[in-house]
Amino acid sequence: MAKTARPRRSILYMPGSNARALEKAKTLAADGLILDLEDAVAPDAKETARQQVCDAVQAGGYGMRELVIRVNGLSTPWGYDDIAAASKTNADAILLPKVESADAIRHMESIMFASGAPAEMNIWAMMETPRSVLEAEGIAEASHRMECLVMGTSDLAKELDCSHTRERLPMITSLGLCMLAARAAGLDIVDGVYLDLSDDEGFEFACRQGAELGFDGKTLIHPKTIATCNQVFTPATEDVEWSRKIIDAHAAAAAEGKGVVVVDGRLIENLHVESAKRLVAMAETIEKMEAASAAA
Repeated sequence: MAKTARPRRSILYMPGSNARALEKAKTLAADGLILDLEDAVAPDAKETARQQVCDAVQAGGYGMRELVIRVNGLSTPWGYDDIAAASKTNADAILLPKVESADAIRHMESIMFASGAPAEMNIWAMMETPRSVLEAEGIAEASHRMECLVMGTSDLAKELDCSHTRERLPMITSLGLCMLAARAAGLDIVDGVYLDLSDDEGFEFACRQGAELGFDGKTLIHPKTIATCNQVFTPATEDVEWSRKIIDAHAAAAAEGKGVVVVDGRLIENLHVESAKRLVAMAETIEKMEAASAAA
């Protein structure tokens, strides 16, 4: 499975119990929304939130934003019904929390199938415990519906009993193992949240670190962080121009029967061109999203 060129720079959690927040989300510049039925919803509001979220998704109005419903875990009283209800919506994906095995993904998939989930509805998995990390490879390859791993770094730090430092050195191994599992399976992977909303400089550092580590984007807890996140994870103009240049040069060389070409002193092979095409497609999709948002 090849990685897609769908932007997932900024994925914003929205509480499913807050109808006003669900409406406001239609105006935000996030690439995707996680409509949350789990952590953000009190036990006595779970069923109301489920209905509100499913109704909101079906009503539409979210433009090109990716819609993901985070359900409660299958070990809770609400998990099964959450998955069954979400499967009957037009959501792009369902996000399962605290995934610790491939069997959990397959169990969820069986509920989706029995509930009539569309073939194009995908599965995202929260990676937020030591067991999640150790089982990451199996989780990533558990189903053809698997599309994205989501780091739950707050819970992971708690479970590891480690410090949540600026550089995140105590959890670099966990981040790396999940990254390897995602890429080996051709999945996307998004970074965890940054909790200190008063620390703008720290948040930007976290975004840049995530981008350097290879994450496709970052999960967010407040709309004020969307702009910075999008800026950091948007392909740089010079990188897009370079990508277009090597795509054209390689195509010209291929027309002459050559497998490689030298561009500005750098050897370009097919693997470089594949990455360049994805980057250009990503940039073009971002442009379309921004244009559609401006016109709305």
